[in-house]
Amino acid sequence: MDEHGAYWRTLADNMIAVVFGPVMDEKGGWGLSLVEASNDAEVRALLKSDPVVKLNVGLNNEVSPIAQAMLRKGL
Repeated sequence: MDEHGAYWRTLADNMIAVVFGPVMDEKGGWGLSLVEASNDAEVRALLKSDPVVKLNVGLNNEVSPIAQAMLRKGL
């Protein structure tokens, strides 16, 4: 998981990952990443390079585009 976090921190440092982190769901923890990408293929390539995904332990990844994003002023 350390390598997983480092991977996403690098994407954030390179302004690819806009936000990422664990979601504390009462049904069980999971992670959320919001990335800036041109298309689904680009996002899937990012996921494929994630060290945890490379372990192929059966993690589920979902890719959903955001039609329009609004950013709060001052951010």
